Amino acid sequence: MNLWLAIAAINGALAVLAGAFAAHGLSERLDPHALAIFETGARYHMYTALALAVTAIATRERFGFCAKLSAWMFLSGIVLFSGSLYAFALTQAHWLVFVTPFGGIAMVAGWIALAIAAFGSGLKA
Repeated sequence: MNLWLAIAAINGALAVLAGAFAAHGLSERLDPHALAIFETGARYHMYTALALAVTAIATRERFGFCAKLSAWMFLSGIVLFSGSLYAFALTQAHWLVFVTPFGGIAMVAGWIALAIAAFGSGLKA
């Protein structure tokens, strides 16, 4: 079993559910700005779940430490970035806006680690 692929698939499902929840459950309850924030969290949640799936394949191909680091960074990014946007949209707890950038940084670090894993593995375009 590829644990990272399972985590990616679960996060993909959660991202779809979050998007559906925004469209059908929150559209009448949140103001347009808060709804847009929630939808941004869902969109980046899905992008990062897909990136995590690619990384899961890379870890299976034994691309090493950087591939595993990438997976951890993507998962951290989902929790910190999307999680803080979901929570902020629902609660308006302003301290959460200080968490969001750390999630964005984790997502960027995940992409960089994945690139290093690809270059380090000898993959060629």
